[in-house]
Amino acid sequence: MKNTMGQIIAAKRKELGMTQLELAEKMGVTDKAVSKWERDLSYPDVNSLPKLAEIFDMTVDELMRIKSETVSAADKPTVKEIISTVIRAVCLAMGVSVTTLSCLGVIDAERAVTLLGIGLACAGISLMEKR
Repeated sequence: MKNTMGQIIAAKRKELGMTQLELAEKMGVTDKAVSKWERDLSYPDVNSLPKLAEIFDMTVDELMRIKSETVSAADKPTVKEIISTVIRAVCLAMGVSVTTLSCLGVIDAERAVTLLGIGLACAGISLMEKR
């Protein structure tokens, strides 16, 4: 789970039973600024971080401790999976493009057959991959 600075600020503020306005007044900013912080649309000024940490009774290091999601090697798609996805996408794109261009009347039969041939070739490759 990813904890953004905004999520940390919102959680700490709520933990202390403070409203955005109350935190804003203590920080010398507007409640709109606090709202933006909590939605990760902006961040507190670097010089105000010690004051914010003090209000939350934590260190600046604790306040800045943002967990990031790490992508393991198992979560990353392999080259084979990417190629397979691209082949299926080309297959779909050829069918959609021929259908659309035919409906618009802007493609001749020879080009339509060529595009459908490319799509069918990709479909065949995709089916053969699964074996």
